[in-house]
Amino acid sequence: MSKPNARTIVALVAAALLMLTVAFVGALVVLVRNADEPDVTITAYAHGKTVTVRPFSYCTVTMQDCHILPEGNAEGTVFATLPCDQQTPDCHRGRTVELEVPPGYPLQLSLPKKIADAPWLAQLIYVLPSGEKVDRVISRNDYPDRALALTIDSMPEPDLRLIGVELQLPILARDETGKEFYVPHAAWSISTA
Repeated sequence: MSKPNARTIVALVAAALLMLTVAFVGALVVLVRNADEPDVTITAYAHGKTVTVRPFSYCTVTMQDCHILPEGNAEGTVFATLPCDQQTPDCHRGRTVELEVPPGYPLQLSLPKKIADAPWLAQLIYVLPSGEKVDRVISRNDYPDRALALTIDSMPEPDLRLIGVELQLPILARDETGKEFYVPHAAWSISTA
């Protein structure tokens, strides 16, 4: 039996490397295709600190396939009737993110394109010195088309102090009497107090 020459050995090694590369690329394609889509996150910045805000709640626009529901008691909200328990392993509980925003400093939000392109609204919650809460709403219509960044004043008036923001992607709903109203199919919650 003759010994293989150097050219034959190089060809065999090259063929083996090619087969390994093809197998690796094939496995990588399958893993990427089957990977879960990451949560859409917002970046919030105030007074030198940055935090990533994961969704507080997240469902499809048909309120099906909820992957994140609010932590704790969602009683009185549309999320109270939606399942997210141990039998739904892909579902988890969303939390409010805390970011201290000192009075007089702005809260800045960086929105991903997926949110900036959607009709969104944000509920700003302020508090008076008496403890009374004052809600204000801003929306995509208040900013240039598809704004990727928002600046929110923490003290728009001397007696108002920002204590929270909830950014929502709303959908139009109708109750049994035919009355139309908005409900969020996705929300991101930030406590600034």
